[in-house]
Amino acid sequence: MVFSSLLFLFRFLPAVLILYFLAPRRWRNLVLLLFSLAFYAWGEPVYIILMLVSILVSYTGGILVDRFLRQGRSRLARVALIGSSVVSLSLLGFFKYADFVIGTVNSLTGSELGLLKLALPIGISFYTFQTMSYTIDVYRGEAKVQKNLISFGAYVTMFPQLIAGPIVQYKTIDEQLRTRKETAEQFAEGVHRFMVGLGKKVLLANNAGVLWDSIQAMTCTELPVLTAWVGLAAYTFQLYFDFSAYSDMAIGLGKMFGFHFLENFNYPYISKSITEFWRRWHISLGTWFRDYVYIPLGGNRVKGRKHVRNILVVWLLTGIWHGASWNFVAWGVYYGILLLLEKFVFGRWLEKLPAVFRHIYCMFFVMLGWNLFVFEDFGSGIAYLKALFGLYGQGLGDRETIYLLYNNAVLLVLLILGSTHIPARLGRWICRKLEDRELVRTTLRNLFYVGIFLLSVAFLVDASYNPFLYFRF
Repeated sequence: MVFSSLLFLFRFLPAVLILYFLAPRRWRNLVLLLFSLAFYAWGEPVYIILMLVSILVSYTGGILVDRFLRQGRSRLARVALIGSSVVSLSLLGFFKYADFVIGTVNSLTGSELGLLKLALPIGISFYTFQTMSYTIDVYRGEAKVQKNLISFGAYVTMFPQLIAGPIVQYKTIDEQLRTRKETAEQFAEGVHRFMVGLGKKVLLANNAGVLWDSIQAMTCTELPVLTAWVGLAAYTFQLYFDFSAYSDMAIGLGKMFGFHFLENFNYPYISKSITEFWRRWHISLGTWFRDYVYIPLGGNRVKGRKHVRNILVVWLLTGIWHGASWNFVAWGVYYGILLLLEKFVFGRWLEKLPAVFRHIYCMFFVMLGWNLFVFEDFGSGIAYLKALFGLYGQGLGDRETIYLLYNNAVLLVLLILGSTHIPARLGRWICRKLEDRELVRTTLRNLFYVGIFLLSVAFLVDASYNPFLYFRF
């Protein structure tokens, strides 16, 4: 079940909202837990057991860590923390990376070990990091131990952010799990944010995906250079609007239930360096690696080789986290090298360039990164890369290129504008102009959100293309 489905919009969400607000406050975490498990079971009922095991392991680990710390037995507390983390990572490693390891061993040694062919549990990368952050935060004294299993289960399984994030660190919603107050104003804000995310997903991401799929299906050796770049641009926008839309909807749903999740995107495609891009893209993942890997390794407090090591380790793990394939490993190393070059080689000169050139530089390498990211088969990725630079002897464009640009001109303009501050600034400008006419302003704002919703539903009624790209992670 995905947020941008008629089933979710008109059955699941109304049901959970009605029961949630009818339930006494002390039972609301239980309502969230039960509906979240049902939400997950809709797609993968068998793997609920895996999720429950992960919850119990981290819940028990947190209690043991807290108990040993209060008893002054820090060594045993560390053992409990390590044990909990090892079990969580082992579950993630087995289900996500077992076939990758077996396949690599087979290719290196010539052996013929059989692949396990396990289905990847949806969202396992996200909820594993969340459970680990809990026990680590308890060990560090940055979060109180949660002794209520239902509340802890609600945190891990909470359906708004269960499948594709954002990765919610326990310490950021610790108090909200214990005491939160839902308000009509916050609920309205959540509905508005959800509708914006729904529009981004259905109206922008899906249409960009259709364009990308049509170009990707063409023969690379015959693909004109401009057509190849249009295709990669379409995937670049599809990935952003797909993932940021999910985050918008998750944050909006969280507000409806009284939770405040941290932002996950901040207009990454307006960045003027790779460093800035990664401060704006998938913020919750970057924050997790910073807090639990980079800083414990010494961060930037160490110098020379150790600093380089820390950056490369974080980005190698970032690549591996995204998927069990060598292209993701290469993608992580690619960004690690780019960030090292910016930091130690040409960063100071980059800052002196005009903003437009810095932006072009950033997006050029980001798009090349997505070319590495999208093709799990290296051969296909290299073939498309050659098409981007005309290495097959193709021309700049042909009639098909003109046809694609003509038919998708409006879409491409909307994608470009939608990835910038311009729509938000325009909305604020209109609100300022109508600040003395509250009724008109409120009416226009609500008509805007309702219009997005109705248009999205109209697209969903006939839509057969409605993937969420980050579900595979």
